[in-house]
Amino acid sequence: MSKRTSKSRPTWIDVKDKLANFDRSGLLGLVQDLYDTHKDNQTFLHSRLGLGEDILKPYKQTIERWVSPDVFKDDQRTSVTKAKQAISSYKKAVGDAGGLAELMVYYCECASDFSCSYGNDDVDYLNALVRMFAQALATATTLPADSQAALRARLEQVCENCHNLGYGVGDSMDDILLEYT
Repeated sequence: MSKRTSKSRPTWIDVKDKLANFDRSGLLGLVQDLYDTHKDNQTFLHSRLGLGEDILKPYKQTIERWVSPDVFKDDQRTSVTKAKQAISSYKKAVGDAGGLAELMVYYCECASDFSCSYGNDDVDYLNALVRMFAQALATATTLPADSQAALRARLEQVCENCHNLGYGVGDSMDDILLEYT
């Protein structure tokens, strides 16, 4: 067994020091092992390197799975945390504001459609929807005018749909829209 350093947990600096000793083929082998190990690593690399026709697709699938699950399957539950993690993962992989805004608006669309279709009295879920709505609008305003207009129109439709939910969700969204007018 190898002797541990005085630190109880390795840090990025420790990893970086070890990576400095790799040659090109060793580093490529390590990246290939990471790629083969987990689908999330594949998604990250595909996104970061711009590979594939639609790099947002896996993130959208994750968002939809967790905010709009199949209600006819016993093992399907909602998870705001896991849906938001998809957005965070995209931000770390690519960080493109346009893609980020698209994922946030998509989250709002899926969550509002799910809540309107099946009824949803989970106040934490609905509060998360309102917060994501605000984040989506704020992110959209950083984009060029034509992109802003398209995303804003979609968010206005979400807002309109959410007036049927109760709990003041639609009214809160109206207030947020007013802030950005």
